[in-house]
Amino acid sequence: MYGQTMNIHQQTNSVATMAGEGSANANQRKLPRFLCLHGFRTIFVDAPFPSQGKSEVEGIFDPPYYEWYQFNKELKEYENFDKCLEYIQECMIKHGPFDGLLGFSQGAILSGALPGLQDKGVGLTKVPKLKYLIIIGGAKMQIKSLAEKAYSPAITCPSVHFLGEKDFLKPSGMKLLESYVDPVVIHHPKGHTIPRFDEKGLESMLSFIEKVQAEIS
Repeated sequence: MYGQTMNIHQQTNSVATMAGEGSANANQRKLPRFLCLHGFRTIFVDAPFPSQGKSEVEGIFDPPYYEWYQFNKELKEYENFDKCLEYIQECMIKHGPFDGLLGFSQGAILSGALPGLQDKGVGLTKVPKLKYLIIIGGAKMQIKSLAEKAYSPAITCPSVHFLGEKDFLKPSGMKLLESYVDPVVIHHPKGHTIPRFDEKGLESMLSFIEKVQAEIS
């Protein structure tokens, strides 16, 4: 799961560099390194809880499948959220350091909230502050107590957000943008998926990564 380099549909080899075993010397790193948080019941890096329902990637990726936390139908109650944060922190300590997070779907909801939660001391208290975010198919958390901590004040770390025109989470993804300062937004015509870049999207993504790389170098 922790390959040296990850890209989105192999269109750029600079999008995210993952950790190898053990820690790396920050002074020797030249490429940004993002911890990738998968979607609901999908893959990479494996979440701590076995899936409690059918996964939409069944037949595409082999089981077992995992999820970061559980929630009710109204998305108003979360279970095992504290354990989820502890697990992510353990991954960051073991395989880091990381410059930021790349999340898709449930992993994007988590990634989009974690900088604010970290600032408020809710989670990730034993690892360096998150600096960059790549949010694909994300949304705002619905639980008021968490949302108040996660999104107020507005999140200032550089971020890029993918919004699909046919994504059922797009309305909430748009609301999430209101909680960020100067986010980069990449629109695509697909649904709730990791899209292929068009020329404009690729240019925006590369520009974001080049900015990150320049800052960490």
